[in-house]
Amino acid sequence: MTTDRLHLLDLSLPELEATLRGWGQPAFRARQIYRQLYVNLATQPAAMTDLPLALRERLDAAARITTLELVRLQTADAGLTRKALFRLPGGEVVESVLMVYPDRATVCVSTQAGCAMGCVFCATGRMGLLRNLSAGEIVEQVLWAARELQTIEAGGQNQPPSARPLALTNVVFMGMGEPFANYDRWWQSVERLHDPRGFNMGARNMTVSTVGQVSGIRRLAGAALPINLAISLHAPDDALRSEMMPINRRYPIAELLAATREYIAATSRRVSFEYVLLQGKNDAPEQAAALAELLKDMLCHVNLIPWNPVPGAPLGRSERARVLRFQQVLHERGVACTVRVERGVAIAAACGQLAGVPEALADPALALSAQ
Repeated sequence: MTTDRLHLLDLSLPELEATLRGWGQPAFRARQIYRQLYVNLATQPAAMTDLPLALRERLDAAARITTLELVRLQTADAGLTRKALFRLPGGEVVESVLMVYPDRATVCVSTQAGCAMGCVFCATGRMGLLRNLSAGEIVEQVLWAARELQTIEAGGQNQPPSARPLALTNVVFMGMGEPFANYDRWWQSVERLHDPRGFNMGARNMTVSTVGQVSGIRRLAGAALPINLAISLHAPDDALRSEMMPINRRYPIAELLAATREYIAATSRRVSFEYVLLQGKNDAPEQAAALAELLKDMLCHVNLIPWNPVPGAPLGRSERARVLRFQQVLHERGVACTVRVERGVAIAAACGQLAGVPEALADPALALSAQ
């Protein structure tokens, strides 16, 4: 399905002003619309009651706010983890996950439908790349989460509204796809979300995760906004990492870490390294020691992630004792590390599990079901 209607979320404020001028409208009307989109979270022109009726009617006919069709909503963790399956205008699917904690609310969003990186432990990588998302499609996932959070605040499950954050506090670009493989559109979404005239998300409240695209890391080092950087590492040597992550054949560990050190020198910001733990593959104490040697004296933090099951992947999840022993070895060698708190495993919403649910597209009975 395609449409010739203008997607408002694909437009920056200057672009929206130019569009409105072309319609014979003053620039302040564009600012009103922008505020409606990003502050009031409007989904229909009819809700923009500060606009003249004629302009609302033209927006309704010539533009659209939402392009993602919510096909399925699943919940876990007493309703505090919510995974949305969205269908794109071309029929592809992406997933987004809202995670609510007592002190924060984080949304994990996708930047591509599918992924070309082919990491063996990741469900998204098994799909291959279908297409890049536009800036507006990335932003739309965040706005969905902001609206969904309001429904939890209003009703909530098992906890009073006072126990919930009042607004979305964090955005992590850790969903489907490699953000740096869609860098320009991803960065446009960052600028849109950060814009103080609109959504006004602090740059340090956004984190981008990469499999280790050195060119993207170097580009981010010179970017104007201090976005947090997380790098998927997952192995302490090239042979194992190349087996697990094909990107390593292009950017081996030494080159990746050299770029990371350049990034830290340029920004003075701490980098997070993500390390998925697989039973008997990359979770031995000596591998932890080798990892510590790689990262010594680097301004960094390691997130240890026990592998989340992916159907058809011949891998095993590290036992808890091995996870804790791995963490202990890193601590003993002066490397800061934590074991990631698990959310959404029961609904395949955890790290590495996002892949869409094709059967939900074919069976209307599955649409918008909560589990």
